[in-house]
Amino acid sequence: MNCPACFAALPDGSKFCGACGARLGADSGGQATSRPGSGHGIQIDADGQGRGRGYTYSIEHGSAFALAVLQLLAGQSIQAESGAMVSMSGTVDLQSELKGGVLGALKRAVGGESAFLSTFTAQRGPGEVTLAPAMPGDIAAIEMSQQTFYVQSSSYLGGDTTLQIDTRWGGARTFFSGEGLFVLQVQGTGLLLVSSFGAIHRRRLAPGERYVVDTGHLVAWEGQMPYQLRQASSSGWLRSMASGEGIVAEFSGPGEILIQTRNLAAFAGILKPFFPTQSGGGSLG
Repeated sequence: MNCPACFAALPDGSKFCGACGARLGADSGGQATSRPGSGHGIQIDADGQGRGRGYTYSIEHGSAFALAVLQLLAGQSIQAESGAMVSMSGTVDLQSELKGGVLGALKRAVGGESAFLSTFTAQRGPGEVTLAPAMPGDIAAIEMSQQTFYVQSSSYLGGDTTLQIDTRWGGARTFFSGEGLFVLQVQGTGLLLVSSFGAIHRRRLAPGERYVVDTGHLVAWEGQMPYQLRQASSSGWLRSMASGEGIVAEFSGPGEILIQTRNLAAFAGILKPFFPTQSGGGSLG
């Protein structure tokens, strides 16, 4: 068992956490009671299958080319990023809307996202919807419980229609390399689907633990975690840029971070010399 307050490994039947002192409440089924502000952790369904409000879901085809398959009961809905649909049953209707009104749509557009979100509703009986990201990689099914997460804009795939999604301006603090000045704030209870370029690596931080992540590898993190952006090298910007890292995000625990094992901007940089240019007249040479 693990302490949900600091994530330390504990022997079964422990009465309190030896690492942070959190008590194991008798009414919690042997689980430690989280301290205020510590968050609840990122609850990812281990077998990639689960049930939500009027639907079931499964994540199929591994971590390289993952596909989210959602089975909707009649009259039920699921929400997804515009363009995420792979297929759907004939009983399902699709509607696109400006999430958050005109202001919300404007913020999403400025942040490099689609101004629209898609809602799939099984109007004429039960139906199936399948979703996938544009990039090869993994999909994580996060079961939120009155939580707040921050999600890199390109990593949001879909989720429960009850979740509140907003594009947040953070100034220089969220100036992620290649990601613009905005991140998505997702709040509430329900299913949240996030995607990655490559596989998803989970990193749990103990209280006070500091951890540095290249901004191009961030997928999502718990909303209560403080973080700051800084140069990768303490020797100055020149050495940071020379190292190929540039800007990194430094987080402080307790909390959990989801990290993608590949960097889309770096991958695009590798491919760039192979794309035709106007001066080259369309030649790959």
